[in-house]
Amino acid sequence: MTDLAAGQVPPDADIRQILAERIDTYHQSVGIVVGVIEPQGRRIVSYGALAKGDPRPLNGDTVYEIGSITKVFTSLLMAGMVERGEVALTDPVAKYLPAGVKIPERGGKQITLVDLATHTSGLPRMPDNFKPKDQSNPYVDYSVENLYEFLSTYKLTRNIGSRFEYSNLGVALLGQALARRAGTDYEALVRTRILGPLAMTSTSISFTPEMRARLAVGHGYLYKVEPVPNWDLGAFAGAGALRSTANDMLTFLAANLGYTETPLAPSMAAMLKVRRQIADMGPFSFLAHERIALGWIVAPQNGTEIIWHNGGTGGYRTFIGYDAKARVGVVVLSNSGSGAGMDDIGLHLLNPKNPLLHGDKLKVLKDRPEISLDPKLVDAYAGRYLFPDKDIWTFRREGNCMVMSHPTEPDAEVCPESELSFFFKVADTQVVFERDRQGRATGLVVHTAGAKDQRAKRLN
Repeated sequence: MTDLAAGQVPPDADIRQILAERIDTYHQSVGIVVGVIEPQGRRIVSYGALAKGDPRPLNGDTVYEIGSITKVFTSLLMAGMVERGEVALTDPVAKYLPAGVKIPERGGKQITLVDLATHTSGLPRMPDNFKPKDQSNPYVDYSVENLYEFLSTYKLTRNIGSRFEYSNLGVALLGQALARRAGTDYEALVRTRILGPLAMTSTSISFTPEMRARLAVGHGYLYKVEPVPNWDLGAFAGAGALRSTANDMLTFLAANLGYTETPLAPSMAAMLKVRRQIADMGPFSFLAHERIALGWIVAPQNGTEIIWHNGGTGGYRTFIGYDAKARVGVVVLSNSGSGAGMDDIGLHLLNPKNPLLHGDKLKVLKDRPEISLDPKLVDAYAGRYLFPDKDIWTFRREGNCMVMSHPTEPDAEVCPESELSFFFKVADTQVVFERDRQGRATGLVVHTAGAKDQRAKRLN
C-alpha cells in the first residue's frame, strides 16, 4: 500500500486491492463501487458484480439502496425550509402533524425539529409496535397511522435534548412533518428541493425501469450470500428510502465541498452549525469525540473534521463522507448486508491512519446448526441483563431457543449452538452466556462482526 498523509486518497490500484480482499477473501460483498472527489477531479473504482453470475461490470451509474444516508437529505430539506422561512429549528414537530396526533412531552418541553434531526428527542430507535410480517421487507406494512398510534401512547424516559440516541423513528417522523408542511409527499419534496437543483437524475425512492436495469442486486449475509428483496420503507421514507449511484453521490459531495455552485450551499453550511454531543455511537463507532450535526456525524481528526454518515438495508451497506479542509470526499456502495459494513473503508480512504478491518472482524460466516438443550438449562439463562448504555434486555425461553426483548425494539430470536453460545437467526451476531462455579448465569457477551463486543450483567 502507498504511504499517504491525511487528506490524500490512495491510488486506484490500492483501492481495488482493498475491495478485492473484502469480496474474494472475506466474502463481505458481491460488488462494491467507490467514488472519490478531490482537487484533481473525480474517479470511480469498482470490483465485483451486480449479482452472482451477472457478467456486466459495475460503474459509477450502478444503482444501490443507500439506507440511512437518506437522513442527511432529510436534514438538508429541513435546513432549506428554515432558510425559506417555512419552519424554524425550534418549532415543535406537533405543529406540522395532524391535530389528533399526540406527541409525547416531558418536563413541560415539546420535541422540536432540531431534536429529531440530532437524535436527541428521547424517542427510541424503533417503535414497539413495529412487528414485521415479512422480515425480508420489514417496513412495507408499517403505516403512518401505525407511527402516530405509537407516538400517542409512548412515554419519554428522559428529558428531551439530554442525550443522543440514534432514532430511525425520530427522523422518519421529521420526514413526515416536513412533507406535510410543504403540502406534498416526501419523495416529491426531495426531488423538487434537492435532486432537481443538483441534477441528481439517478437518485429516487421509486425505481424507474431504466434505474432498475442498472440495479446492483442486494444480497443478504446470513450463512450464504444470496439475493434478497429491496426494501419499501413507506412511513420511514425520511430515515432510509433513497436509492442512488456513486456518480450522483459525488455530485452531492461536490456541492457540499464547494466544487459546484448551488442555491443549496447556505443550507448545506447551516447543517454543520448545529452540534450536539454524542456520548457513545455504540459498537459500530470507528472515531472518537464525535458530535451530531443536522444529519451529519462530525469527528475531529488531525486538525480537520471528518463529516460522514453510513447506511444499511437488508441487502446493502453504504458510506458517504468528506474532509472539507482537504476538499476530499468519498462514497462507498456495497450490495451486501454485511454486518461489518463499509465504514472502515470510507474512513480509511479519507484518512489512511484510520485502520481497515481485518481477520476475525471480517470472518466468513459459516452455517450454524442449531442444537437441542435441556429446557432447564435454557431457563437458567432467562432474566434481565444490563448493558453499559443502561439499556436492559430481557431473555425468555421459547421452545429450544431464547427471545431477546426490549420495550422499544422488535423481539430477536437466538438459538443454541453450544451449551453457552446462542446465535441470531437474522444477524451475524452471537450471544455467549457467562456462569459462576455453581452454574448460575452472571452475564453475557454479544459478539457482532466488525463491531466491539458488548458485555451485560445479569440483574437479580
